[in-house]
Amino acid sequence: MNHSYKGKILISTPDISGDIFSRSVVLVIEHNESGAFGLILNKKNSQMSNKFKDFFDFKIEVYDGGPVENDKVFFIVKGKKVTDIYTEITDEYYLTEDIEHIINAVLSNDLDIHQVKIFSGYSGWASNQLDAEVQRKMWTVVDVYNLDYTLPNDQTLWKSIMQNLGGEFLLWANSPEDISLN
Repeated sequence: MNHSYKGKILISTPDISGDIFSRSVVLVIEHNESGAFGLILNKKNSQMSNKFKDFFDFKIEVYDGGPVENDKVFFIVKGKKVTDIYTEITDEYYLTEDIEHIINAVLSNDLDIHQVKIFSGYSGWASNQLDAEVQRKMWTVVDVYNLDYTLPNDQTLWKSIMQNLGGEFLLWANSPEDISLN
């Protein structure tokens, strides 16, 4: 491995599988010789969102981070560090699993809930697996461009990025979700 996709965005190539990665936008948090770790930014999880209603008096959106360890909860936080247990994503964003400190910070108004994005599970790749998938054109790697990781995104994020890439990506952006209908 001569490069790392850490800090980059993966855009899935449309396919007929219909799995969780179909039309996904993934933020790569870590990528090294051992493998890769990322979170899907645009797939809401209504079941987990309902579970979080027990903690808060307002609606919370939880996202599917990926198909691995869905019982684990991750937070991308913008701005203020309210825990010592975190991985820096950029100067402005960090990742943590410290649910206690995040919930307490939100409930005590130390942290605005709009500065937090909650994920159930994660996306993981074994050593060289992500590189092989990129070579097979299952993913397009994109440098991050002013993307707010804490915004409530849905499938329009995938389409918007595809349109911004232009060229052949415009065809994919405008293809139906079930590409067998194309």
